[in-house]
Amino acid sequence: MAANDGERTRRRLSTGERREQLLSAGARLFSESPYDEVWIERVAEIAGVSRGLLYHYFPTKRDFFAAVVERESERMLRMTAAVPGVPVHEQLTAGLDAYLEYVRAHAHGYRAFHRADAAGDRAVRRVYQRALDAQERQILAALAADPEFGPAFGARTDVRLAVRGWLAFTTAVCLEWLRDPEPGREQVRDLCARALLGAIAP
Repeated sequence: MAANDGERTRRRLSTGERREQLLSAGARLFSESPYDEVWIERVAEIAGVSRGLLYHYFPTKRDFFAAVVERESERMLRMTAAVPGVPVHEQLTAGLDAYLEYVRAHAHGYRAFHRADAAGDRAVRRVYQRALDAQERQILAALAADPEFGPAFGARTDVRLAVRGWLAFTTAVCLEWLRDPEPGREQVRDLCARALLGAIAP
């Protein structure tokens, strides 16, 4: 009877907590396997919920994976948000420190986010591309707000191309860094910072 009472008094997860639990389980699976090889039943099993409950939150696997990708994108954007009035060189160092900390702390989510580009589903790839567009806009806005660069600099097509290329470079570096933690974070940060500043140099 005491055990039953314990079951009844166990705290129920709120809607937000349950959704976060499911997305965390999804990030783990999608980071380990291609999109087509992840079964929604396995996600439910890991989260300890019924398949029906998972479908209550996410009607299809596409919706579920899109939510995983959007969650990771929002995290990255929050952690690397520009600070008005701070020079780009300083923001770059602080932003990369935050970004690399995120990569380490949320390795499953980071891998899952970048697996989206290889997904066979066009809708999933569009979600991923929107996330990259948001990262690109955030960087270009920081450049445009800096007196050293200015609005005209950020609007140049070659600068936009350099920023998009740098995002791909940084992704490749971080994914490799997750496989092999050497060199250390400061060296990886400085490598990525030099790559961006070199790419956008006049």
